[in-house]
Amino acid sequence: MNREVLNDYKNKDEKMLLAEVLDKIENTNNRNKIEHTDFLDLAQNELVQKFLNKQKVGNYIKYGGFNEAERKMYIFYPEKFNEQVVEKNLSSIVQIIRIELPDDLIGKYTHRDYLGAVMKLGVKREKVGDIIVENNGADIIIDKEITKFLEQNLSELTRFSKSTITVEDIQNLRNVEVKKEEIEIIVASLRLDNVASELARCSRNKIIEIMNTERVFVNFQVETKKTKTRSEEHTSELQSHLNLVCRLLLEKTSASTPQRRSWPSRRSSPSPS
Repeated sequence: MNREVLNDYKNKDEKMLLAEVLDKIENTNNRNKIEHTDFLDLAQNELVQKFLNKQKVGNYIKYGGFNEAERKMYIFYPEKFNEQVVEKNLSSIVQIIRIELPDDLIGKYTHRDYLGAVMKLGVKREKVGDIIVENNGADIIIDKEITKFLEQNLSELTRFSKSTITVEDIQNLRNVEVKKEEIEIIVASLRLDNVASELARCSRNKIIEIMNTERVFVNFQVETKKTKTRSEEHTSELQSHLNLVCRLLLEKTSASTPQRRSWPSRRSSPSPS
């Protein structure tokens, strides 16, 4: 594939990511082997998906351990294979580190505790997928190449010194229940801070604080402008204390007239993020 296609992308990080994707595709074609990217976040997934569509690349699947995973990797395969062959080999690409807490720690750890522990060991975020948290522990979806390292070192951390840590096949992932809830709100304007604060059920000052810490996404991109509005359908993710994912059907309205809108949302339990 001609590398000149990267000239259309001015953002340095985006260009680097797509260059890595091209490397994976070329290795797949030249060596007749399965190649995969790291785990990508929502914005990166959107970027790569559009790029692959534009270049008409077809031999790949997206995988994050379960359908609703937020962090997924792209797995490319040569023409002699098909999706079924790739799916049979997923366990050689992705695995689970399962942490089971002792009785005295049940319910005391959150997603932040598990992710923080992994990061403390020097593991890059892109090697870790979603983390499925329950009261008695968590399943951490990871790139298989870091399995042994985490298995040997997580128990050395004080917070997990009494926990049971095992390696599990990705097929044995804890059940992820996705609950959908429809929320009806009234907004005076379609400014992002207005809509987001109503959906998150918090004050505008609180949502602005959340936005300033880059935890609100619009179209999978971090958005910090509280006055941002939209005139067409968009997807917004609020990585707030509610772990709320909302589909915003934004339309032009008069700012002076309160409008009633129904905003479907998704909440996951346990929280995969």
